[in-house]
Amino acid sequence: MPTSKSANIVRAIAVVGPTGAGKTALTQALASAASGGSGAVPNAAGQSTETQFTAIDFMGDHYALIDAPGAVDFLADADFALPAVDLAIVVADPDPDKAMLVQPFLKVLEEMGVPRLLFVNKIDQARGRIRDLLQELQPVSTTPLVARQIPIWKDDKVSGFVDLALERAFLYQQGKPSQVIDIPGDIAERETEARFHMMEQLADFDDTLMEQLLSDVTPDRDIVFADLVREMREGLIVPVFFGCTAQGNGVRRLLKALRHDTPAPSYAAARLGLEGNGAYVMKISHAGQAGKLAYTRVFGGALNDSDQLTLSDGAPQRAAALFSVNGAQVKKVSRVPEGDVAAIGKLDPVAAGDLLASNGKQEIKLSFKKRYPVYQLAIATKDRKDDVRLSGALQKLVDEDPGLEIKHDQTTHEILLQGQGEPHLRSVLDRLKSRFGVDVSTAPPQTPYQESIRKPVEVRGRHKKQTGGHGQFGDCVIQVKPLPRGSGFEFVDKITGGAIPRQWIPAVEAGVRDAMQKGSIGFPVVDVSVTLIDGSFHAVDSSEHSFQQAGRIGMQEAMAQCGSVLLEPIEKLTIYTPNWGTPKINSAVSAHNGQILGFEARDGWQGWDKVDVYLPHAERQNFIIELRSLTQGLATFEAEFDHMVEVSGRRAEDVAKKVQASAA
Repeated sequence: MPTSKSANIVRAIAVVGPTGAGKTALTQALASAASGGSGAVPNAAGQSTETQFTAIDFMGDHYALIDAPGAVDFLADADFALPAVDLAIVVADPDPDKAMLVQPFLKVLEEMGVPRLLFVNKIDQARGRIRDLLQELQPVSTTPLVARQIPIWKDDKVSGFVDLALERAFLYQQGKPSQVIDIPGDIAERETEARFHMMEQLADFDDTLMEQLLSDVTPDRDIVFADLVREMREGLIVPVFFGCTAQGNGVRRLLKALRHDTPAPSYAAARLGLEGNGAYVMKISHAGQAGKLAYTRVFGGALNDSDQLTLSDGAPQRAAALFSVNGAQVKKVSRVPEGDVAAIGKLDPVAAGDLLASNGKQEIKLSFKKRYPVYQLAIATKDRKDDVRLSGALQKLVDEDPGLEIKHDQTTHEILLQGQGEPHLRSVLDRLKSRFGVDVSTAPPQTPYQESIRKPVEVRGRHKKQTGGHGQFGDCVIQVKPLPRGSGFEFVDKITGGAIPRQWIPAVEAGVRDAMQKGSIGFPVVDVSVTLIDGSFHAVDSSEHSFQQAGRIGMQEAMAQCGSVLLEPIEKLTIYTPNWGTPKINSAVSAHNGQILGFEARDGWQGWDKVDVYLPHAERQNFIIELRSLTQGLATFEAEFDHMVEVSGRRAEDVAKKVQASAA
């Protein structure tokens, strides 16, 4: 039987899948079975929020299992870890109604070029035939799903399986390895049919196998195994296994498949663009007294604690303070074998996704796009003395969490915590308080409204003040008129005859701009043209300050006469959703004062739509919560500012009242 094993090389296996499928339970079951336990692990309660690394040994080989979060709010935590694994196990529920939940996981792995197999968990709860389930699952995978097993049924329960590649039958035994038996006569015909279908799928990528099947020649078993390994390694097929972690069924068979079918680490290294020896940073953690730890996967050869590495910016760095990783336990070591996952300390400049090479600077080949932050909160320290600590803590949290961003909004002057959903940011706030001792208040982000004017006016702005000694005098006449939406601001100088000396005209403009920071409603004023047409000065009392005050006074008087217009920001959202959710989303957009621009099939995603809409910024805050509730958590969006639009009537009145109330 061909394998891709090499002596003393560690395999890295990711375990991914939607919440509730039993992903973490499968990781624990694999660890249990590998250590000689029963392999039976009930589905874990709750959901994981961070990527976990588990080390196991099985039949003389070592594996690094990477348990990625399954909840949509926390998926980004594993985004930089997944490209570096040799193989990913996608865990699915046997309920056909939940088939689409695995599509985002399969698609992301496909785009990364990571080989993958599908493990259907809770097979004891299956409501129908496996072939029907695979028919439901196939549309969610661009790559053909190839069944490696068929179940043996007894009294309407799955009592074992037939391995189609081995042509052997196995009966489950509670807490023990499965018993090898002859293929039962009542399913022999079905086994023959299923195995032939499997070989037909393999033959689509192997002309020699296709010729043998067309010639009624029985292919050699080694050829079938070689094709299964090669085609999975090249991302041409997705083999399908099934079992039940709660009973430990199918777990050992899966372990053996991992042992024989997992590609060597060199394939992952090539995918990343790493040549020779080095390491790839999968995740960053700030672990208390241990400081910053870079969780890396070692490629090309063993990594020693004295080895010299080149960082992504070309700077040299010695690999000091190496730690083995197993769950929450880290243990200092002097050497990390090829393929293993380890934590490296004292690498402060590095970030997740960096390549650390031993033969000079190397560029990373990763091309996936960072997840868009779909939920925001404005935060502020409850004690101003914590401001400096907050800044440092946020930097560390962003360093650790690829799904988290910090934005300092220059319009509203807020610190915005941006992430993948309300549970995600709640988790971040918990870490901020428990790990860094910083307690913050939160609020929905302010909407960056603006104002404009309705009609043109001409006003005089005069500043005159007499004090002991020199007084203050500035006088200007300005014409103010509205501009088309999006024009911004223009200042035109039409002074003639020296009515205002040239050196003080910029001061008038500065005063006008200062007045525009807050209009009569309370928001910045835009889309206005101001023309300076006349004025006067005093030879002694005039100054730059005086003319700045005159410009500010003139603009304030003009805005009081021009009639204010409230403007609100409109964003263009691109929503990605299963097509059965599109009508629901269209209704939700309309209910939030949005406008549907159009929709089309999402490129490369069978059964999905891309919907373009306009949505007021004020309506976006909880929109992702509604989208997910309408689509089993699948829909998401990206947004960008598009334009400002006038708001009138009751909505404008409500905004003005809120501003007045907050100012009171």
